[in-house]
Amino acid sequence: MNHLVGRILLALVFVVAGSRKLMTTAATAGYFAKLGFPMPEVMVWVAIAFEVIGGVLLIVGWKTRYAAWALALFTLVATFAAHRFWEFGDAAQYAAQMNNFLKNLAIIGGMVLIAATGPGPLSVDGRRRTS
Repeated sequence: MNHLVGRILLALVFVVAGSRKLMTTAATAGYFAKLGFPMPEVMVWVAIAFEVIGGVLLIVGWKTRYAAWALALFTLVATFAAHRFWEFGDAAQYAAQMNNFLKNLAIIGGMVLIAATGPGPLSVDGRRRTS
């Protein structure tokens, strides 16, 4: 049960973020352009796919280790692209971006743990091993 709860809580971060991007694709593309991403209109859809599909895979526990590694890599890129706290002179912005940077590192840690330990028995992957 612990694996399931952990997977759901981590996955919610991605599913909610991806769903919000889906509802605001133009604004998100503008933000991605500001961050310097190439082809921001395409990158929005790449981000949505990673977040929503990866999050759903984590929740159901199917191809869980692959999903966890993919989301860890996605989060690593997002962290260094969007939360460059060292570039801010304003103390409040610096602190906010550093908090987001560290939060993302913690999420990456969670993904690495899932990739290392697997999804647990309450998952599609877990059920396949016991059948």
